[in-house]
Amino acid sequence: MRSILERMLEALGCGFVRTASDGIDAWDYLATDEFDMLITDWEMEPEDGPTLIQRLRIDSESPARYIPVIMLTGYTEKSKVMNARDFGITEFLAKPLAARSLHARIVNIIENPRPFVRTASFFGPCRRRLNLPSFEGSDRRGSASDAVEI
Repeated sequence: MRSILERMLEALGCGFVRTASDGIDAWDYLATDEFDMLITDWEMEPEDGPTLIQRLRIDSESPARYIPVIMLTGYTEKSKVMNARDFGITEFLAKPLAARSLHARIVNIIENPRPFVRTASFFGPCRRRLNLPSFEGSDRRGSASDAVEI
């Protein structure tokens, strides 16, 4: 799967693609180089995707707290999607992988960056996905700064 994803990313014009076998390797790469985004699978050993994402978002020594993260997984149950969102992912991508879906998630990350939110139990991109145009009133979320204390 990693080699397929790597070829898709290169075909989409991504200039520098690096693959890791698990969350520990990914953490080490993130600590030594700068990356524009991270794509992680849910299932990896010894460190899985959710553990990596939680470490990236919560650990004060994180090398990339604000990096956009795409969770790539075969798990499509609503509970898993919601859990991934609560871990701090930016986008969710279900297997089987399609180049069109991958492209759409990358474009969304670039064109619609989401502000980061910090609460007592969460740090990551704003989890609100719906844009309800009929809302009237003040925007309680504030400006689009890097992080909002709640």
